[in-house]
Amino acid sequence: MRQDDLVLPADHRYLGATLTHGGTNFALWSEAADAVELCLFNEINGRLVETRFALAHRTGPIWHGYLAGVREGQRYGFRVYGPWKPEQGLRFNSAKLLIDPHTHHLDGDLTYSPEIYGHTSLDALGSGDVMVRDGRNSAGKVPYSVVTGHKPRTIHRLNTAWTKTLIYEAHVQGLTALNPHINPAERGTYKGLGHPSTIAHLKKLGVTALELLPIHQAMTEPAIWNRGRRNYWGYNPIAFSAPHQGYAATSDPVDELQSAVDQLHSAGIEIILDVVFNHTGEGGIGGPTLSFRGIDNKSWYRHRSNGEYMDVTGCGNTINASQPHIVRHITDSLRWWSDVIGVDGFRFDLATALYEDHAAEDSSLFSAITADPGLRDLKLIAEPWDVTRYSLGDFAYPWREWNDHFRDSVRQFWLGDLSRGYGEGVADLASRISGSSDIFYFRGPTSSINFVTAHDGFTLNDLVSYSQKRNEPNGEDNRDGGAANRSWNAGVEGPSDDPKIKATRKSLKKSILTTLFLSSGVPMMSMGDEVSRSQNGSNNAYSQPLDGPDDFGVNLSWDLNEDESNMLETVSALSQIRSTYLADVAHDFFTGAFDRGTQRKDIAWFSLGGREMTDAHWSDGEKRSITVFIEAGANRALLVMLNSSVDETLFTLPDESWGNTFRCIFDASQPSATYQPVIAAPSTRVAVAPHTALVWLVSRPFSA
Repeated sequence: MRQDDLVLPADHRYLGATLTHGGTNFALWSEAADAVELCLFNEINGRLVETRFALAHRTGPIWHGYLAGVREGQRYGFRVYGPWKPEQGLRFNSAKLLIDPHTHHLDGDLTYSPEIYGHTSLDALGSGDVMVRDGRNSAGKVPYSVVTGHKPRTIHRLNTAWTKTLIYEAHVQGLTALNPHINPAERGTYKGLGHPSTIAHLKKLGVTALELLPIHQAMTEPAIWNRGRRNYWGYNPIAFSAPHQGYAATSDPVDELQSAVDQLHSAGIEIILDVVFNHTGEGGIGGPTLSFRGIDNKSWYRHRSNGEYMDVTGCGNTINASQPHIVRHITDSLRWWSDVIGVDGFRFDLATALYEDHAAEDSSLFSAITADPGLRDLKLIAEPWDVTRYSLGDFAYPWREWNDHFRDSVRQFWLGDLSRGYGEGVADLASRISGSSDIFYFRGPTSSINFVTAHDGFTLNDLVSYSQKRNEPNGEDNRDGGAANRSWNAGVEGPSDDPKIKATRKSLKKSILTTLFLSSGVPMMSMGDEVSRSQNGSNNAYSQPLDGPDDFGVNLSWDLNEDESNMLETVSALSQIRSTYLADVAHDFFTGAFDRGTQRKDIAWFSLGGREMTDAHWSDGEKRSITVFIEAGANRALLVMLNSSVDETLFTLPDESWGNTFRCIFDASQPSATYQPVIAAPSTRVAVAPHTALVWLVSRPFSA
């Protein structure tokens, strides 16, 4: 029996548009609606004609019907009838054509005009009385849903161990928009992701997982559009399960994306999607009525008793993800991305906004995901905060979490005291390097997604080039973006030709990357840090001109100068060091306990004198240097020296009980990532340049 035959006429079990061999089944969840119409759109004599059909069948809150002869490619939408009682959260308006929340393809663009608002609007921004219903038809102003027939398929799962995972966060368009090896028509698209040159770049970096900023269909907020800009990042969804059409080089984004995923899998690279289920692009009460608000506003969004939205996302609304039908909707979406597209994991934006319970483990949504046999073994990552709640460490196995404590500690050690005149010592940095056991306890170090930069904030290059944010192009008078960046400009704000400043910045960038790559946990780097990408001082490059060129430096450069090529080689070298020496020893927390067999510890910390650190060293808030010994198996170890001081500093290597030969395999102060290694004997004094990390390979004597 074919899968199609399992779909019955007027079947309520399958939400959205389900294609069969004889037609299409349509079903929509709306508990408070009085009636639902399916609207088909077809070209007749050069005109787009709308034909309406009542979804006459109702099973509980699900309205459904079957139309014979409706094939793949059919454009459609819904009109939902019901009461207009804004004070109770009810905002039904049948004059508004609504996007199917389950659609996998949208056709057409959003037109910013008064007609797209459910309330009476005086302009394209929604200005007007939000309590008065508008009767103007929005058809032709909003995208059409499209019937598709893509089915679950066999996926070549890599199942890369977390200990061997290196995540590269990137934007679909920005990653390949400037790639000269790709056909111009395919740059910045899904097809570009799977291009051999893109894959070769990722492989050179040692990347095992490509984490993509949101690729579900998103829209630009009306206020941003009115400023002549567009939402570039895509954190403003209008259809959770439809690939963003703007990233497609072809008319079939699903097929194109599947092909790219398959090519990346063949190269050993997994795909993680950044998913935004916490809010939608419909915004606050004064926003447009495009889908969820018109289908069942009170059920889809979290409300206060007076009918106002509860906004814990900072985006105007919050999805009511504790409701069973929304849990179903989100898990159905995740399974579609996984089983049809082939992605290997998800990073949940503002994950704490998805539950109202005290802890994530009590959340109905996260419980459903964790219990689902098709989802629980994927890579699941939480951003453990929203604008009202911070919950780092609260997500139970198998979840991993973005660790901003790691970000802040690394920035503070290398940059913070220099920009603010105070220090915090090295105790917190040591906790982050060793896996943040104070946060993740028994869950293990791979629960921590370590990062220093991400899409949100300064790039690595700007982190060492700017002490103040420069977000003026967003048109918000530089009020947007965080002010506390723990950055340092090395003496001059912005670009500099001063050789000393350039050398300081280069050493700092390499040293920060060394700390990221050689810490216990799962490293994540941001697109372009490997080639010193700059956003011209912006720490909130979420918007771009509607039709103009990139004005924030958001695209990856492929035409590299000598310094940029050197940074690329640096990342490649550090990823090789990590995969060779740390991947097999980073599954569990280091104990720091003495091992009678090896006569050593699995991790140890040394002062400048080459002796293990004392309580006095740990409590010294002005200490700007530290040496860490990390057991690497096979009778070898890594020794990492970190000097964040402005002065050259003498370090002493540990004595012969820790190793009989020390070979320096990486020096952040060197102009090139590749150089003749320096070999030293135990207890040798070593001069370490300012702002510099050194990595030594230790050959150890066998234990007696």
